[in-house]
Amino acid sequence: MKSLQLLFITLFFVSTHSYSQVQVDKITYNSRDHYITTTIGYPVPGTFAPTGQKEPVTILNPDGTGVIQSDDLSKKKMNWGIECTDEGIPIFKEGFNSASYTFWYRNNDSDDWNYSQFSIHFTKKKMFLMGERVKEYVDYDVQ
Repeated sequence: MKSLQLLFITLFFVSTHSYSQVQVDKITYNSRDHYITTTIGYPVPGTFAPTGQKEPVTILNPDGTGVIQSDDLSKKKMNWGIECTDEGIPIFKEGFNSASYTFWYRNNDSDDWNYSQFSIHFTKKKMFLMGERVKEYVDYDVQ
C-alpha cells in the first residue's frame, strides 16, 4: 500500500513539474545573451503565408523547429523562438488592439541568429510574421 502511495505521489510531482515549466533557451547575438520560448499564451505554431498566396510559407512547429521558404520557393529548416525573460515571460510592446514581439530564427546550416517582428492583432484574429506572412488564429479560451 505504501509503495502505491509513493508511486502516485511521484507521478503527481513529475507531471506537475513537466507541465508547469515553460521551455526557455538562451541564444547569443552580437555577444549579447537573449532568451527565447515558443510558449507565449497564443497559438503561434502553424503555417504563415503572404495574404492571398499559398507560397512562400513559414512553418513553425511547437517544439521550436520549422521551415522557412524563400521567395524563390527554396526551403530551409530552422529553429525559432519569441524573445522572453530568463524566466520565460514574453517581452512585447503593446499597441492598440495588438502586441509586437521579437521573433528569433536560425537556419540549421548556420550558427547565426536573425530577428524579425512578430505581431498579434487581436480584433482581426491574425498573426503577422516578418511583416508579410500571416496566419489566422482562434483564442485558446474560446469554447
